[in-house]
Amino acid sequence: MTPHRVLVVDDSPFMRKIITDLIVRNRDYAVVATAKTGAEAVEAARLWKPDIITMDLEMPEMNGLDALRRIMAIQPTPIIMLAGISEDNTTETIKALQLGAFDFIRKPSGDGATSIEKVAQQLQDKLRAAMSVKAKATRLAAPTVRLPEPPSRPAPPQAKPAPPQVPFRPITPVPPAPPESPSLEKPGQGGARRQTDKPTYSVFSHVVAIGTSTGGPRALHEVISSLPAGFAAPVLVVQHMPPRFTRSLADRLDSFSEVLVVEAEQGMRVRGGTVYIAPGGYHMELAKDLSGYYIHLHEQAPRHGHRPSVDTMFESLIPRTELKRHAVLMTGMGSDGAIGMKQLLEHGAVSAVAEAEETCVVYGMPRSAIERGAVTKVLPLTQIARHLVGLVD
Repeated sequence: MTPHRVLVVDDSPFMRKIITDLIVRNRDYAVVATAKTGAEAVEAARLWKPDIITMDLEMPEMNGLDALRRIMAIQPTPIIMLAGISEDNTTETIKALQLGAFDFIRKPSGDGATSIEKVAQQLQDKLRAAMSVKAKATRLAAPTVRLPEPPSRPAPPQAKPAPPQVPFRPITPVPPAPPESPSLEKPGQGGARRQTDKPTYSVFSHVVAIGTSTGGPRALHEVISSLPAGFAAPVLVVQHMPPRFTRSLADRLDSFSEVLVVEAEQGMRVRGGTVYIAPGGYHMELAKDLSGYYIHLHEQAPRHGHRPSVDTMFESLIPRTELKRHAVLMTGMGSDGAIGMKQLLEHGAVSAVAEAEETCVVYGMPRSAIERGAVTKVLPLTQIARHLVGLVD
């Protein structure tokens, strides 16, 4: 079998070497080129046509976010972002995921071999998932969303096959930037928009719980930004994501949404018209006392390798039979959420929605729920918000 071709992009020679070494541990992958700037990355993607790209965020000449935009416009490719944990890095990572990056991993820290091995496992998992998605897209032969064709011009010559780990050196100037991919903003709505007077509701009779993983930030953007300001139910969200990144995710979703979006905090009172994102590193449950509903966070063992876990969130809704409960599972690897969704249905949940395969980045979590008979409705991503609005009166 021919190894899958990988382009490694990072301005640090040391980091390029580490990432390359971690990739080629698995003989299914070969690093065919490297690049040290975003501009080199765009040119390398055009010439080498890699199967997968790993992309640093902070680089000279052109940063990783701008390189991502250009590559997705001229040579759509699964891109795994390499992110630090600074506030700027977490914010830019969330932007990258919403703009079409496949997934991200945190860069190795100074914690020694333990950190390197953890990154190695995560990277191999992401590479496998990215190639499964690419294979599915090839089989379907017609992607759900087609990017516009570039202006008519002679096709660039095909690069000759090269041995693994051939460093890339630009041989022609980088062409002018093509038009950016369609904006995620709604008409009249800007990314910096921050509304402080969004309506919330102390009394509600419905609750919505959403679980997602790989591909989730973009899917959540589609669903949450489509909920109207009058949406009276609280929405609980588990997105598989490390600490710090969930705060940036909540802030960015809030800037595009008519409903209030926050990262959940221990003891936070739950109100309708508010979306609560489970913080990375903590399970999130809906709890109740004499004053009403509140957020309960805890650090019990991960489930299915995840904390937060979708199953934990769903199961916390089982005793809340006084509420009309709605569960949603969207794109993601694995099976987290399927057991909890099944139990919710068996205990009177009103609806259980799975995202349709054709719009999933990874059709793992929804498929697992469908196979368990835990789903009442299968919908493409663009119809999920409308369906929820119709159910929540």
